[in-house]
Amino acid sequence: MKTKKSANGSDESAKARRNVGPIVSSAHLASGRAVELSELEFGLIVAGNAFNRWMVRCMNAAGLHDLSQLDVLVLHSVNHRDRAKKSADICLVLNVEDSHTVTYSLKKLLKHGVVTSERRGKETYYSVTEKGDDVCKRYAEIRENCLVDSLRTLGFANSDLGEVASFLRGISGLYDQAARSAASL
Repeated sequence: MKTKKSANGSDESAKARRNVGPIVSSAHLASGRAVELSELEFGLIVAGNAFNRWMVRCMNAAGLHDLSQLDVLVLHSVNHRDRAKKSADICLVLNVEDSHTVTYSLKKLLKHGVVTSERRGKETYYSVTEKGDDVCKRYAEIRENCLVDSLRTLGFANSDLGEVASFLRGISGLYDQAARSAASL
């Protein structure tokens, strides 16, 4: 994302933020070299919570109730590219370590009639049903109307969103590596 530079080349938005102070959730972590990282983490926390709330409410509006954010993500993952998927593949794509949570989501989605399962040898594959596909299409329509149009009014271009997405994927890799390092301490 681009920031406005002043005549002397300094970053005006960074100066404005420093005058206010860092916006963090845990001041004890915002010390020394970690102030900006703490600001990023707080941004990830509030954005993640808002995104989770959005997914659940959008799915409610699409006609499927009583789902968690993970249930919504699993349904979209099963519907992705109209190919049957194993639970392990869904966990891998969504970066979910606790596979039992995805298994529980799949059971809920089966009860709702939006996914179906099929045994192939030792593996179980999940596919979206016609009802599930219809719900996902309705979700996409609501997303277009409520979210995509709002992004345009804020002045975000698709290329800006692509840069943010690339940055977040990179950051997730750093946090995954840090988690492995912390686990070995």
